[in-house]
Amino acid sequence: MSSADDRGNVNGRAGRRNGGTTVKEFIQKVQSCQPSLNDSLEGEIQAFLFKEDLLHTYDDLTKVNPVTPTTVLKCLQARYNVRVFYTHAGCTLVALNPFQPIPDLYSLDVMKEYHCAPQPQEFKPHIFIVAEEAYRNVQSQLAPVNQSLVVSGESGAGKTWTSRCLMKYYATVAASSSLVKSQDTVERIERRVLDSNPIMEAFGNACTLRNNNSSRFGKYIQLQLDRFQLLVGASVQTYLLEKTRVACQPANERNFHIFYQMMKGATEEQRKEWKMPHEQHFMWLPNAEKTIEEDCFHETLKAMIHLGINTERQRQIFQVLAGILQLGNVNFSSLTDESKPCDLEEQSKDFLQRAAELLCVPADELHTCLRVMTLKAGKQSVLKPCTQAECSMRRDCLAKVIYAQLFEWLVTLINNSICADSSTWCNFIGVLDVYGFECFQVNNLEQLCINYANEKLQQHFVAHYLRAQQDEYVSEGLQWSFVKYQDNQSCLDLIEGSPISVFSLLNEESRLNRASDAKTLRVRLEKELSDNANISWDKFSKVPHFTVAHYAGKVSYQIQGMVEKNKDPVPPELISLLQKSNNSLLHQLFTDKETEIPTTKGLSKVTVVSKFKNSLERLMMILHSTTPHYTRCIKPNPDCQPLTFKKEEVIMQLEACGIVETIHISAAGFPIRIPFRSFMQRYGLILKDPRFKSASHCAGKYSLLLGPFMVSFGMFTQVLTHLALFSQLDLLEEQRKKIQSQCAFTIQCCWLRYQRCRRHARRQSALLKSLAEAELDDAKDFVEDDMPAVNPVIRERGSVQLSHIQEPVTVRGWPMGLALASAPSITMSLTATGFQKVMSVMASLNLPSRRGEYKVKTNQCTQELASIRAQPKGSVKLHCQRSPLLYADRQPDLKREVTGFNEILLEKTL
Repeated sequence: MSSADDRGNVNGRAGRRNGGTTVKEFIQKVQSCQPSLNDSLEGEIQAFLFKEDLLHTYDDLTKVNPVTPTTVLKCLQARYNVRVFYTHAGCTLVALNPFQPIPDLYSLDVMKEYHCAPQPQEFKPHIFIVAEEAYRNVQSQLAPVNQSLVVSGESGAGKTWTSRCLMKYYATVAASSSLVKSQDTVERIERRVLDSNPIMEAFGNACTLRNNNSSRFGKYIQLQLDRFQLLVGASVQTYLLEKTRVACQPANERNFHIFYQMMKGATEEQRKEWKMPHEQHFMWLPNAEKTIEEDCFHETLKAMIHLGINTERQRQIFQVLAGILQLGNVNFSSLTDESKPCDLEEQSKDFLQRAAELLCVPADELHTCLRVMTLKAGKQSVLKPCTQAECSMRRDCLAKVIYAQLFEWLVTLINNSICADSSTWCNFIGVLDVYGFECFQVNNLEQLCINYANEKLQQHFVAHYLRAQQDEYVSEGLQWSFVKYQDNQSCLDLIEGSPISVFSLLNEESRLNRASDAKTLRVRLEKELSDNANISWDKFSKVPHFTVAHYAGKVSYQIQGMVEKNKDPVPPELISLLQKSNNSLLHQLFTDKETEIPTTKGLSKVTVVSKFKNSLERLMMILHSTTPHYTRCIKPNPDCQPLTFKKEEVIMQLEACGIVETIHISAAGFPIRIPFRSFMQRYGLILKDPRFKSASHCAGKYSLLLGPFMVSFGMFTQVLTHLALFSQLDLLEEQRKKIQSQCAFTIQCCWLRYQRCRRHARRQSALLKSLAEAELDDAKDFVEDDMPAVNPVIRERGSVQLSHIQEPVTVRGWPMGLALASAPSITMSLTATGFQKVMSVMASLNLPSRRGEYKVKTNQCTQELASIRAQPKGSVKLHCQRSPLLYADRQPDLKREVTGFNEILLEKTL
């Protein structure tokens, strides 16, 4: 990533307008009806765009002046051209997809840099800033503690990659532990959390026209943290797998990745086992010749092993998948006699036999189930031959239900492998990756549900930020002119509202025990919902449809087949057949889930729409109970070409997700929105400036009366009082940096002075130590027998008596000074020869001339400081590590006990 403007942004919401003009003033200009102001706006835009060389430096779009779709688009384009892909947009992060690997952008060093930074917001915009902010919110334990990272954008914008980076970041920074015994557990959890991604992508993603790795299901991953904010587990919730893709792939698109991985990565032995020779062509594997990065079979196998899926279980999984592919080649011939079952085409008989062998079911029973349906008439069963279309539908239904159950089983297995016990974790960070907004030439129930989910997420963003922020300004009594934004509540009322909505009419039609009629449903929709402005019809179209005006644009939905998809019928005879399978995995899937699979009798209770709506409502409840963080992924071009920026493609996405309105609200009234504690933590040091000394003095007086909180509030008031001097964020930051520089210079001076003093003290200590050791060790030991007799007069004059006991011990000190004896309350006499030495001792101790009694305490019993070096006859010599004269209390006071004459460590060398 090339360098961008590194000026500090507080919580990613810094919003000082370039040149000093505020957004509020700009909005007032726009709202004015004078034509001259429109000309002025055009002039401001041209003046801003004229500074083309500086556009890439705007790391936060709230700095753009004026804020228009044109100026925002130009800034993003300029940053994209210099390979800068992340930009702040107030409370959101805009991520542009480069469509190519960017070296070192997501490396471990970059992760550590953002994680260890005191203020990550001061760094260049990055997805790791969003991740780190959420992680620190959990650490601060401020409600709501749990976090949600909402990654949105259309198909191909980079949501899956962004979610993968977020998981890798948390697996890295939240899984580090200093406890050696728990390191293996931490690494296992980290590995399993990361290995859940390739498996879910292999079974849930597919190559589409708009994206090579399009998620065909939604997922919400909860990363579970303990009270020390360490990663201890995770759980995955999935939403609406597009299982119809198994049996029906749109033109120029592919099936799920796992089928192509098997075809391209299998060994010869596996191909033989799966009955998949090289020359075999499968109808359900279109565009098999296309190779993409996700065709990595060995990565999927490795992830399965790490998650505990053994070789035998893997063999069963791939046998089932191979059986599904064989089913796709089974075709039926049409007969004029409807009383007879459809027969298989000649070339399809071998495929049916292979499918039966791979699914481990009897071939004749499979043949019968696909061609004959069983109708219940009271207690009796009636067999009815199926038409060619019905046979194909039953074949597709069999493949879809097997794949859906297998996918659900894998998700359950992943959760059992990585989910921690509820007693071991207390908070979580959720990563939401859902399908992007979709609009194709033919849109059916799948696209309606997907776009409905996007509407719910957009409404969550609108309610949480665009509406809530402005309502907060009004509730606080602040002057505020509302910024208009697109509220999609009416669209949600159309789709899910009560009592009448698209979903309610679909469910009502699905519960009727009759064949669905597309024209009848269209008439009902038009009659019941014509009052809603978000729905319309093309009366001249021959194909029954309805058009919904979503927040991201209009989408026409084909009614034909929508009711049948909503019913999602599964013939009970197919379930019974699968329950007889000799494949233990397949048998388990349909035995354990028997009560959850809708049958003809249970259609009135469960529909695709109602099930998806309920799961989405549970997700929204989780999102509303957490602190959200938004990342808007933008697709720069429709062809997924590297570093190609198409203005038309980008501007539609900016308008659809409300980026411009977000920037307006973020920058308009209060660009700097910081909690009081964070504000004081960041800008309280400005009070060190000499201009605030008098105010600080006053705050000190109030502190005696009002306590520490009022001191902080007083400091806050002082900063705000002088805020006129630093009314713009850059000036405030500049003043902060000046004070930081001065403090840093002072700290450097003190540190250098301390280092020099320390070095000098060490040199002096080493010198004195060497002199003392020479003074002590170079003295010759003497034995009292060898010493000449001392004249009694001289001995009397050269003796200093400090205390008395019955058996005195003579202590010879060397050099002249006072050394402590080896036990308390012991006679310690300093024997010296010659008057000058006695005077030297007296002078070194500064003993008063008048007589006094001194009680000397030793250190051996209390601090174990005194020790005897040698014990010659008649006298004791003490070897001191340092010269006693350096540490002796040479001016004792008569009014106290004399202690600490020589508190020195002594070396015991007996």
